[in-house]
Amino acid sequence: MAREKLQFILDGQVRSVGAIDPTTTVLQWLRGAERRCGTKEGCAEGDCGACTVVLGELAGDPPEGVRLRAVNACLLLLPALDGKALFTVESLQAQGPALHPVQQALVDCHGSQCGFCTPGFVMSAFALYESERAPPSRQRIDEVLAGNLCRCTGYRPIVDAVRQAYAAGTGAGADARTALAAALRGLAGGEPLDLAHGGKRFVAPRTLPALASFLVDHPGALLVAGGTDLGLWVTKEHRDLPLVVSVNEVPELRAIQATEVGLTLGAAVTYTDALPALSAYHADLGALVRRIGSTQIRNAGTLGGNLANASPIGDTPPALLALDATVTLRRGAEERELPLSTFFAGYRKTALRPGELLTRIHLPRGAPGRLFRVYKVSKRFDQDISAVCGAFALELEAGRVRSARVAYGGMAAVPVRSAAAEAALTGRPFDEATVEAAAAAVEAELSPISDMRASAAYRRRVAGNLLRKLWLESEGDAGAARPRPVGEVRP
Repeated sequence: MAREKLQFILDGQVRSVGAIDPTTTVLQWLRGAERRCGTKEGCAEGDCGACTVVLGELAGDPPEGVRLRAVNACLLLLPALDGKALFTVESLQAQGPALHPVQQALVDCHGSQCGFCTPGFVMSAFALYESERAPPSRQRIDEVLAGNLCRCTGYRPIVDAVRQAYAAGTGAGADARTALAAALRGLAGGEPLDLAHGGKRFVAPRTLPALASFLVDHPGALLVAGGTDLGLWVTKEHRDLPLVVSVNEVPELRAIQATEVGLTLGAAVTYTDALPALSAYHADLGALVRRIGSTQIRNAGTLGGNLANASPIGDTPPALLALDATVTLRRGAEERELPLSTFFAGYRKTALRPGELLTRIHLPRGAPGRLFRVYKVSKRFDQDISAVCGAFALELEAGRVRSARVAYGGMAAVPVRSAAAEAALTGRPFDEATVEAAAAAVEAELSPISDMRASAAYRRRVAGNLLRKLWLESEGDAGAARPRPVGEVRP
């Protein structure tokens, strides 16, 4: 059996919604059916943050077992609310007659002018305030607010408001959080959602066998996790999506396992959840993930989605290629494992067969002393897509390069390794002359295109220069790689 209505909590009340287009976004539902117009539509593509809302869901580690995270309502399909709690800017008013401390601080610090973007800032700050008890650093505040754009106020008074809110007190009390957790537990454990209306259908299996079996029977179904790409098909391309299948309710796909042999992440692990494990694996991976979209995007987007979309300018594929990652694919009860280097079959194409899905990504432990760097080059530091992304993993022995993996995004129709650069490095002394030869090999081998982000000539030059940057940062050191602080700002 399956449920034909989604259930979620809004302002402390369980809401049950059915007989609605399952590709309706949360933003469309809030502003249309609910007339909650505090949540704004600015860009409808997850860039401006005016539509920011907060989702609450059960989790074991945060206070009182509830995790609050800011997301973009413009990209989130309404059925994704199933089993969760939704907070909008109006929800803060429902908590009592007084303004929420974040709202009051924005008033006191003059953090709003035209006010259009203000509800989004409020909700991003609300999620931080209610989730992290210790006063945040300026860097943390900037990171949280990077997904909210303001044209007229400037960010100093908004940053000041976050600080003042923390100075005024702490977040919601334990009783309120415990009550919310109890209400969420009341929604958990029911039948899986199968919402159909107007010739469209949204299905959310709750086990991996059920998901895999459904896809064998429906090989044309579209998989969705965070919706950070698929949501654009709704808001920008106005596509009809007849059958959408969510992977978010399958526990195996959200699992993270670190062992002596490597790090394994489920395909539906969000960037936010993957960040601690990836940072522990290598600091450069943590630095890269922090530059993927905004906090709202990282709270929804997934590592598996970034790979399965097969974009040539995706941020994670070059790093994972350089680290010799493998992927596990499943069709029905059968699984197979592929090197990531054979997963990308062409522009926006992968080795996935009809009815098959990506379930896990595995990063093996590297040799001691492996030199690893990943560099993302874009026009903006925050919330921008790569023009070129380069990742390099070298094993050094007695001053020579024993093995080399050189990978790039933005240099071909798919994320690629540079065989010419790897050949120019392997077996040779790790010195400036070797690196120059490898840089020249990259520039000769790869043929990028010119587009709105960069010209082909620029990309070729940058690709070579990133190898030179690797050499300059390592200073020819054949010993252990020296990770920089994760928060360090660099191109």
